[in-house]
Amino acid sequence: MKVQQILDQKLKNEILSVSPDTMVFHALEELEKHNIGALLVMEGDKLVGIFSERDYARRGILKGRPSKESMVKDLMTSPVITVSPQTRIEECLTLMTEKHFRHLPVVVGEQVKGMISSSDIFRAILTQYQNLVSSLEGYIAGRPM
Repeated sequence: MKVQQILDQKLKNEILSVSPDTMVFHALEELEKHNIGALLVMEGDKLVGIFSERDYARRGILKGRPSKESMVKDLMTSPVITVSPQTRIEECLTLMTEKHFRHLPVVVGEQVKGMISSSDIFRAILTQYQNLVSSLEGYIAGRPM
């Protein structure tokens, strides 16, 4: 399975983002509003970073930077590691595990196509295995596959 298949299965594949000059408090409100763990940081159409709950915890709270006085650009992760729609999900999972993060922007050239999370990947893998089990159960029961 490839990243594009995950993007196709997501109900809403809207690109949620903030600008680098957004106040951290506002970015945190957006995370809560959409029940997500990370936002892309964009300057116009250009991806310049990613802001996550982990960024806020490690570079904000632990460093004594108040969310109402700090800008996203001061806490975001940059540069951002990205994948293409043709990247295999196993590669994404390996990358996320090795680099210790849970979100990957999906880009083609410089154009952002979406973002996938480790939860999206786990859901896709689980669906694959459930389909395989159903097929094997059907085969064992003598039903055509």
